[in-house]
Amino acid sequence: MQYWLMKSEPDTFGIDDLAARPSATEHWDGVRNYQARNMMRDQMRVGDRVFFYHSACKTPGIAGIAEVVREAYADHTARDPDSNYYDPKASDEEPRWYMVDVKFVRKLKRLIPLSELKAHPALRDMALLKKGNRLSIMPIDAADWQTILAME
Repeated sequence: MQYWLMKSEPDTFGIDDLAARPSATEHWDGVRNYQARNMMRDQMRVGDRVFFYHSACKTPGIAGIAEVVREAYADHTARDPDSNYYDPKASDEEPRWYMVDVKFVRKLKRLIPLSELKAHPALRDMALLKKGNRLSIMPIDAADWQTILAME
C-alpha cells in the first residue's frame, strides 16, 4: 500500500462532500498538472490511502482519510466544453488527463493545520512542506503517515 495527500478547496469539494456522495465515493477530476497526473496514472493503486487536505482556505490542513477504489481512467471533464477543466487537445484516443475514484474512510478527530505540520521536526522532509511545492497530489511516506496520524 502507498500513501498520498490530495488537496482540494473545501468551498469547492471538501471531506464532508466526499462523505455525502453515494457510497461515499467520487472521482478525483480536474488535475491539470503533468506530474500529479503521472502519479495518479502510473502509481496510484486500489487500496492506497489518501490524506484529504483542505487548501486555499482560512486554516489549511489535513481533514480526513480516503482510499483509492478505482485506478486511473480518462478524465471526462477534459472533453466537456462546458467544464472548467476542458482541454481541447484531449480526445478519446489520447485522453491526456486522468482521474481516480476515492472513497471516504473517515474524518480526522480534528483538522491538523499546516502550521502544526510545519512545526513537527519529524515532518521536515515531507513534500507538502517544501518551498515551491504546489502539487495537488503528492506521495507521503509511511513514517510521515504514522506521524501525522499520531497528531490527531
